[in-house]
Amino acid sequence: MCNFNKQNEDNKALIHLFMTKAAESIGGTNFLLALIEAMRAHKPHPLTYKGCKIESPNVTIEWNKIIFKDKFDLLNEIILFHKSSQNQDFNILENDNNKKKKNILNMVKTLAPLEFVVTPKNEADGGGFNFKVFENNDIEYVKINPIFVSMFFCSAEFTKKALKFEI
Repeated sequence: MCNFNKQNEDNKALIHLFMTKAAESIGGTNFLLALIEAMRAHKPHPLTYKGCKIESPNVTIEWNKIIFKDKFDLLNEIILFHKSSQNQDFNILENDNNKKKKNILNMVKTLAPLEFVVTPKNEADGGGFNFKVFENNDIEYVKINPIFVSMFFCSAEFTKKALKFEI
C-alpha cells in the first residue's frame, strides 16, 4: 500500500494522475510536499487533531468531523496490516472474527461521511481538491481510498515517486 514500486500499473497511474492534478490545483509539487510534511509534524497523528485543520505555509487541509482515538486505532491497525501489501483492492470487511468485523463496520459508518478539503491560501494558486476516506463504500465491500492513505499514512517519498512516475 505504501510501497509505490509494489503497486500495479493501474494504481501507479491513478495515484500519479491524482497527485499531479492535486499538486497543480494548490500551486505546485512543493506546496503539496510541504503540506504532507506539516501533517507528519503533528503528533500523535494529524487525523486525531481536534482542530480538524492543518496548515502549511501555503496550503490548508480541513475535514468536517473529529476522529476519535478508538476509530483511528482500528483504521491504523487495518492500514498497518496491509501497508506492505501489493493488493490495493482488499476488502477491509474481510475478517474471520465477527466482533472485529462489527467494529470495522461501525468505524466505516462513522468515517464514511468524512471529507478532506485541501485549499491554497492564495486563491491564485488554484482551486484545491478534496477526497474521502473510502473509495468504495458498500455494505459488503469497503475499499480504502489510496489517496487518503498516501496523504496520511505513507511517507513523502511515496508522493515524490508518484509524482515522478511516467505513464
